[in-house]
Amino acid sequence: MQNQTLMQYFEWYLPHDGQHWTRLAEDAPHLADLGISHVWMPPAFKATNEKDVGYGVYDLFDLGEFNQKGTVRTKYGFKEDYLQAIQALKAQGIQPMADVVLNHKAAADHREAFQVIEVDPVDRTVELGEPFTINGWTSFTFDGRQDTYNDFHWHWYHFTGTDYDAKRRKSGIYLIQGDNKGWANEELVDNENGNYDYLMYADLDFKHPEVIQNIYDWADWFMETTGIAGFRLDAVKHIDSFFMRNFIRDMKEKYGEDFYVFGEFWNPDKEANLDYLEKRKNALTLSMFVSTRISLMLAEQVPTMTFVAFSQIAWLNSNLTRL
Repeated sequence: MQNQTLMQYFEWYLPHDGQHWTRLAEDAPHLADLGISHVWMPPAFKATNEKDVGYGVYDLFDLGEFNQKGTVRTKYGFKEDYLQAIQALKAQGIQPMADVVLNHKAAADHREAFQVIEVDPVDRTVELGEPFTINGWTSFTFDGRQDTYNDFHWHWYHFTGTDYDAKRRKSGIYLIQGDNKGWANEELVDNENGNYDYLMYADLDFKHPEVIQNIYDWADWFMETTGIAGFRLDAVKHIDSFFMRNFIRDMKEKYGEDFYVFGEFWNPDKEANLDYLEKRKNALTLSMFVSTRISLMLAEQVPTMTFVAFSQIAWLNSNLTRL
């Protein structure tokens, strides 16, 4: 089998001129000449503003089509430009990979009142006092999209935690209270900071049936709309591994075993990586911003899996060619 090469076609400090999708489409023939087989594209979803790299995600159903958060386009361009870039890559035999941000939502439309307990940021299992009421930014109504494609609205009970109390004007990590609320089980997320379910913004509750259904509804719409060839999943160590295992399994069952999925996992500890993969029955590749040596040690433990170490241009492992 010919070696495969995956290229990350963006970096954090790209100009926010809305031309990135156009540049990628124009560059597709050159990438094919270089032997690139897969291109990891940046997050295509409406985020906090037009300068956002894409990880402050606001609306997964807005690919640069609706006037929301002060802009129609994203940092990288408009929806039609994104779709044209995908088709340009496919025309050259290159598989486009979408950077998918499921862990959290940012830039809510409205505040809501609900009960929380503040927790220690160093150890999120330690509660700092009794429950109290905050005003949190947790209501997502997507007024600019007006329920096009999907009419689901998000509220405080769809999240596990948030990071700002507008009532007291105080930042912190606030564990949302209510029926069946709480962080993900400590065995289902990374154990850094006691329980690393919470990362930033409004943290999705992957135990909530409406949240799960909305993610699946979005995935069906996104696949039908874009024809993307695979996912790079952001911040997987913070997402309930029970949900993630089922989600990846279902995506592969629906779109084929060749639907490639790899996930970002920031942890230099070999055992932590092996444990994560075991919980997902080795359903995805881990991308780690650590040394290739750790990638190779992991490959020895799970020889059927691919472990990808970061460099400035390409992703390297035992069957990936480095540019």
